[in-house]
Amino acid sequence: MQGLVRPLGKGKLVEFPLRFGAELRRLRQDAGMTLQACADAVNYSKGHLCKIERGDKRPTMALARQCDTLFRTGGRLQRMVRPEGIAEADGPAPARRDVIATGVASLLAAALTGPGTDSTAEADGPPTAALFRDQLHQMRRLGQNAAPGVLLPVLRSQAETVTVLAARASGATRTGLLVVAARFAEYTGWMAQEAGDEAAALKWTDDAVELARAGGDDQLADYALVRRALVTFYNGDAAETVGLAQQAQRSVLPPRVRGLAAQREAQGHALAGDERACLRGLERARVLLAAADEAADTPVLGTTNLVDPVSMVTGWCLHDLGRPREAAEVLDRECRRIPPHALRTRTRYGLRSALAHAASGEVERSCEVARELLAYTHIAPSATVRADVRKLDRELSRFRANTAVRELRPALANALSAN
Repeated sequence: MQGLVRPLGKGKLVEFPLRFGAELRRLRQDAGMTLQACADAVNYSKGHLCKIERGDKRPTMALARQCDTLFRTGGRLQRMVRPEGIAEADGPAPARRDVIATGVASLLAAALTGPGTDSTAEADGPPTAALFRDQLHQMRRLGQNAAPGVLLPVLRSQAETVTVLAARASGATRTGLLVVAARFAEYTGWMAQEAGDEAAALKWTDDAVELARAGGDDQLADYALVRRALVTFYNGDAAETVGLAQQAQRSVLPPRVRGLAAQREAQGHALAGDERACLRGLERARVLLAAADEAADTPVLGTTNLVDPVSMVTGWCLHDLGRPREAAEVLDRECRRIPPHALRTRTRYGLRSALAHAASGEVERSCEVARELLAYTHIAPSATVRADVRKLDRELSRFRANTAVRELRPALANALSAN
């Protein structure tokens, strides 16, 4: 997941995907195996292995190990992933100096895989998946109050660490770890989007889908469509937002995924100005999310900081439909229900409320709401929030002679410079 090129010393690069892929194809063909048969044997998708063989994707140590076992190569493929002179303890797990930098979470992983430890037995212990689920929950809480750029290295490391542990485990333990690794990757994608890196956001979302499928969690693949629809929504592409969200509403999917997709579809319709379709989508979302039955051992998809997400999204849609006064009323009410610790969520929806007040001509109220929240944009900076700050700045520029607007202008400029 870290790309196709790995540094080796100062100013040197080692490229190995093409060489690895060619050798894997040779071994497979010599064994008389189809690509699908090989994929089934190592529990990866056919598409993933195809990319590996073409050299389009970096092989992991976990995959190399499984292929070495399958083709009885005595570790040759692993040595290709870990060329001589590069110390790498099972693929993308963090190096010791990186472990120190990334905190307690990686220290725990290092303890599980360090010298003198039977890592397979440890990985097979019942608490492992639950431990990482709890950690992901804490990382999501931390993500409400920290810059995405600070969290991303830790999240990347943990997604890879859990994947390595899953490769060493078996049975239900392996499946559980793969599902948690997928959710780490999905959240990493969200933080990448918050950092303004759309390409990385989509890449991590794709990685999350691969991990989830390997763990038998098909719903995340469809939720990835909802995540992609959020990218197109912020890009102002209503048709693509609706199209992606509709793809994720097949009847065979769990109610929560379909409910989140219906919400996103409603937002796309609002962006396009189709009020009737928007309100139908919101009603469908409410019914589906009310019917959702979350498994206790699976991290929840979507936000966990909104008491009534459909009502909050309704306020957002009302603003985009040109009904700002009603939007402000709904958003104000729902913002009061956001937990105090969820600074990023409070800022996102609170600024939407300020935007709705400004659009309805309630300029002083808009400035009052915004003034309280703009300081948080430096504590928990967000590219998506900055997009709304720009909209608010443009909206308030119509009232530039207003005293409250003039007093707010420095805070707006500060927020727009947050990174």
